[in-house]
Amino acid sequence: MIRSLTLAALLATATALPAQTAPAPPPPIVTDARVAALRDAALTDNYAWEITEGLTTEIGQRLAATPAEARARDWAVRKLTAMGFKNVRVETFSMPVWTRGAESAEILAPFPQRLVVGALGNSASTGPEGITGEVIGFDSVDELRAAPDSAVRGKIVFIDNKMAPTQDGSGYGQFGAPRRQGPTIASMKGAIGIVVRSIGTDHHRNPHTGATGFANGARPIPAGALTIPDAEQLQRILKRGKPVRMHLTLVSNARPDGQSGNVVAEVPGRDPSLAPILVSGHLDSWDMGTGAIDDATGVAIAAAAAKRIMDTGQPLRTIRVVWFGAEEPGLFGGLDYRKRHGKEPHYAIMESDFGADRIWRVNFKLGEDRKQEARTIGAALAPLGIVTGSYEDADGSDIGPMIEDGLPAIGLSQDGTRYFDLHHTPDDTLDKVDPQQLRQNVAAWTTVLAVLSGGIEEPKARKRR
Repeated sequence: MIRSLTLAALLATATALPAQTAPAPPPPIVTDARVAALRDAALTDNYAWEITEGLTTEIGQRLAATPAEARARDWAVRKLTAMGFKNVRVETFSMPVWTRGAESAEILAPFPQRLVVGALGNSASTGPEGITGEVIGFDSVDELRAAPDSAVRGKIVFIDNKMAPTQDGSGYGQFGAPRRQGPTIASMKGAIGIVVRSIGTDHHRNPHTGATGFANGARPIPAGALTIPDAEQLQRILKRGKPVRMHLTLVSNARPDGQSGNVVAEVPGRDPSLAPILVSGHLDSWDMGTGAIDDATGVAIAAAAAKRIMDTGQPLRTIRVVWFGAEEPGLFGGLDYRKRHGKEPHYAIMESDFGADRIWRVNFKLGEDRKQEARTIGAALAPLGIVTGSYEDADGSDIGPMIEDGLPAIGLSQDGTRYFDLHHTPDDTLDKVDPQQLRQNVAAWTTVLAVLSGGIEEPKARKRR
């Protein structure tokens, strides 16, 4: 049995957010044996797997603002309530909703053949009859941007890219540009459609979807992602130097009156005047797979860690679990939470949204006066093989705008080497989750919460006499 964890043992301050008076003195850098016991016990966790398996099996794909996502919210409320969380609720918001229909791509000349394509989120619809046009290829967004409008007008644009796997996923920003910016540029130059090489690192014949948009008044045009093998095939065909004609069908539907919502639950703290700790992931997913790594594991990790603290006793600080809605099409859930709660003090905010392979690094953005606390957390995480990175930077998708606003944050970085093999594809399914690595994630999150929550008081029946 894990004994009660006192405030002193957990080495955390009991003040609300720094701001009111002088900050409390920093805790010493030691790893309390009881924090270590919580960490090590979490390496046998089953809560996260049960949540991930249940959500992906009983709900499946959870496209934002659709009936599937609504069923997921209902499921989440039941699950979190059954786990013993308090104040379980849904905070709803309105948003546009986009859904896909029939999809196909076919080279008509000079070498007739079918390609595999998936519509990007927010793509315009070709209608069931599709569109036909000459393909013009570019190796980058910058190359497309530099092209004369006359070379693009009336054609189907193709943008290539060659994203390589990295542990930290840093290539996603650079190589995601064809998907995020390409459709706007192509539209403003008069293109009738665009296809991009999928933003991924695999060589499976699966397209990688993802959100796009049309900025600066650009007219929406059909926009799709070719699988990586098909994009390479198209590139080889273009290099033959003959005109290439494509028939592209991307049927979709968009309407402005959708609804999504954030599912919120809490482990109430003994002192409700203290700023809460936010732990989170996003509930929605794209519609090709079942959203296991993106982001069923994320919501599961956050909830499992909070549950493990709750099982031990009542923390001093409230732990708030948020399963954000509608992250994929544009961070709608995070922005709604920011609008409702972003001006409230938070002791720390965290999000899990990069799969569930082992955590290898922790970053902090807690401020100079809490650097010693960050070092304490780093020391407690080290036995899990986690290195301390930056003391001035942390990230998260939904929580990113609130970090920019100045809320204190911690980032636990998963190994992303294989993440973009699966990301936004039909391969994002439960069998890709490694249970052992998932448990290491829960152990890391539990460790952080054990330190941040400010001391856990065991239920009276379990206190030593």
